[in-house]
Amino acid sequence: MKLLMALALASLPLPALAQAPAAADTDGKTAAGVQYVQPKDWTATTRGPAVLFVSPEKDLRAVVVDVGAAADGAAAAAKAWSLYRPDAAPTVRLATPGRPGEDWDERLNLSYETLPTERATRSALALRKGAAWTVLIVDGSAGTAAKRSAAMSVVREGLHPVGYQTESFAGRTAHRLTPDRVRALRDFVAESARELGVPGVGLALIDQGKVVWQGGIGVRALGSPEPVDEHTKFMIASNTKGLSTLLLSVLADEGKLRWDQKVTDLYPAFRLGNDEVTRSVLVRHLVCACTGLPRKDYSFILADPGAPAAATFNQLADTMPTSQFGDLFQYNNQMASAAGYVGGHLLYPEMEIGAAYDRAMEEKIFKPLGMTDSTFDYAKGMAGNWAAPHGLDVDGRVTLMSNDFNFAPYPYRPAGAAFSTTADMVRYVQLELSKGITPEGERVVSEANLVERRKKGVQVGPGSWYGMGLFQRDAWGIPVVTHGGTLLGYHSNWYALPEAGVGAVILTNADPGAAMLGPFLRRLLEVLYDGQPEAARDVATAAARIKAQAAARRERLTFPGDPAVLAKLARHYRDSEVGQISVGEQGGQKWIKAGFVEGPIATRANPDGSVSIVSVGPGNIGVEALVGTADGKRTLTINDGQQHQYVYVEDQ
Repeated sequence: MKLLMALALASLPLPALAQAPAAADTDGKTAAGVQYVQPKDWTATTRGPAVLFVSPEKDLRAVVVDVGAAADGAAAAAKAWSLYRPDAAPTVRLATPGRPGEDWDERLNLSYETLPTERATRSALALRKGAAWTVLIVDGSAGTAAKRSAAMSVVREGLHPVGYQTESFAGRTAHRLTPDRVRALRDFVAESARELGVPGVGLALIDQGKVVWQGGIGVRALGSPEPVDEHTKFMIASNTKGLSTLLLSVLADEGKLRWDQKVTDLYPAFRLGNDEVTRSVLVRHLVCACTGLPRKDYSFILADPGAPAAATFNQLADTMPTSQFGDLFQYNNQMASAAGYVGGHLLYPEMEIGAAYDRAMEEKIFKPLGMTDSTFDYAKGMAGNWAAPHGLDVDGRVTLMSNDFNFAPYPYRPAGAAFSTTADMVRYVQLELSKGITPEGERVVSEANLVERRKKGVQVGPGSWYGMGLFQRDAWGIPVVTHGGTLLGYHSNWYALPEAGVGAVILTNADPGAAMLGPFLRRLLEVLYDGQPEAARDVATAAARIKAQAAARRERLTFPGDPAVLAKLARHYRDSEVGQISVGEQGGQKWIKAGFVEGPIATRANPDGSVSIVSVGPGNIGVEALVGTADGKRTLTINDGQQHQYVYVEDQ
């Protein structure tokens, strides 16, 4: 199907002369004067009112269309499609307004129906300035869109009306975080939590190296009166990565590794793909998100429980990069996991690698930083003062969840399975701001090796780069060092603004909390630099979008599932790479268990007449599997939305 789609795209008429691939991100303008950015390595052609950007793989297009006048955003998008591909009029699945801003008067986001077998992405963004509409269409391979996420961000964020100039706080002096300004930030978080339905938030603020406020907003769990405070434990997910690379910085200080040293010199058993690739991997490559490895999270989400830490290295040995080192941002948890385990092994080579890493983090990071409540021990993390996870149920209501799913990353814990608190994480951010010195004046790591992690590496999007376990952003002209974390029911971020001497930590215990994090940074900058008030509108727009997405998803599902479909499912399916899917009954409902995902089963009729089963347990991570047959056996096929597909065959 991917080949057929590529051929269809290739068949579209193009001008006789197409530009060569861009050597760098290149500014340009449409015929109507709308500003755009052509991504590096992509070709661009102009066809009437449309500018078509084509990926190097030739199976993905981003198309900017000058539509002109239209009745509304939906009409503008329909007109853009008719100009771009008059032979194909996709069916709208969801249309949600975006907030006005960046000089656009109106925005509308549209997603379109795709077939499960296509593995395609199809969307539009309609933008209005005055009476004229501009539409960005994305059309092609979902795998390539994931691989080229940085380029897609460059195109999307590079669209601006005629004469637009980005707001910038560069050169301004930041206000101090006075009690009134702290209150403004706390009020923003409290109102955002209310609007998004987030039960609890941990928050901390730093100014000039000192914590000016830390504490909690809301409760640890729905139905409980116990409040969140600065010592409430949350899972911090991928915020663990910055802590793991901090361990590597300490080991670099101790002479136990060099950033440009071959990984096999330190851990001879390491392997990635083939021998040639393996020999090329340096320590920095483990944590740079630049080695061409796509996300492969479903390989542990769908895996049978009980995997050892060595699973990290087993999976990497079977994985080949899909692009050259340093070419593209592709975020891979197994590589970051390997980095932490190599660090633990260097300190305690006689120990099992998971236990060695845990001990190394406790002795080299948590204890020296005074992070007394941070741990990889789930029993400790889920005891006493801890915030339970929450997600949306099948009807879009925020509900309390078990934490069972979040055991999935434990075998890969250097990449994202730590528990921590606001009080602990703020000490870590203080260390980032002080470039290696604790609030008590003790140096934990050299400035050189701490800052090495922040150097701009591969581009993530406009004004955003990945270093080593850290993002470096140019946010409205202000340098920001940051990282986020996402697990089921937990979403968090921390920010360090080195020039202003300001830092912040925000931890949430519900999936809608993810929509608070970007606006919080915007609100922080608004408070510091008297910026235009946009953050609250961002949260309101996100809340409406989440509600609309939940309603649209529910409308397409039959729940309880279609009895005729459910009756034909096998009891057991197996994929040789990841493990088993079991279909049974629980509480009078058909129930699926696929690795760490489980829940009742809904069904969905697809536009091509095929049927998918969908797990509908609460939370934003689940399973959608296409029901089929192969060689006379029943199958379930799962696409991870990245570049991997898992085909389960009945296993009686």
